[in-house]
Amino acid sequence: MNVIDAIQTRYTTKAFEPGRSLPQASVDALLALLQYCPSSVNSQPWHFVVASTAEGRARMAKATAGTYGFNESKVVNASHVIALCMRTDLDAAHLNAVLEQEARDGRFQSDAAKAGQDTVRRTFVDIHRYEQRDMAQWMEKQVYLALGSLLTGAAVLGIDATPMEGFDSRALDTEFGLRERGLTSVVMASFGYRSEEDFNAKLPKSRLPREEVFTFI
Repeated sequence: MNVIDAIQTRYTTKAFEPGRSLPQASVDALLALLQYCPSSVNSQPWHFVVASTAEGRARMAKATAGTYGFNESKVVNASHVIALCMRTDLDAAHLNAVLEQEARDGRFQSDAAKAGQDTVRRTFVDIHRYEQRDMAQWMEKQVYLALGSLLTGAAVLGIDATPMEGFDSRALDTEFGLRERGLTSVVMASFGYRSEEDFNAKLPKSRLPREEVFTFI
């Protein structure tokens, strides 16, 4: 399936068929989409919690209790659920880890090139930390870039998916000890096989017309 066909036919799955698991090759493809997605100055300010077992999904589902109960079935009946999390800060340890990984991957032809990359990245980090004072929002934007890559890739792979902001991030953070690790959850996404009871599968896609969403100059 080409990417345009995939985007035009994908939709948000409202009901998954319980008990069906994605093949490992499909799961590995989803993980690769996250690992290699773009981020501003390659900052990679994220971490991903993957629930692949009934026990793991049940732990994820604790964050859908009460107000967000309408999303519980989308978590427990899916094959895999991924919580996309962001760092609470881009500290020196993380920036150094990214830089050294780039060096191991052969991105620098000289020490000067390595130092230059480090300076550029830290400059942007400092802009968002001090001048714009929007570090959290900037990192959150990178997580949503990851989500976009993930959903588009899932569509191309023919994997049914549901992105969800409807969950208690404090409950999820507590369940997995995220805040103690300098992380906080942003959004979740479930993957698996649509149920025959999924009403959304039968509805036509609806988007605003092209003339309303594009300006050509």
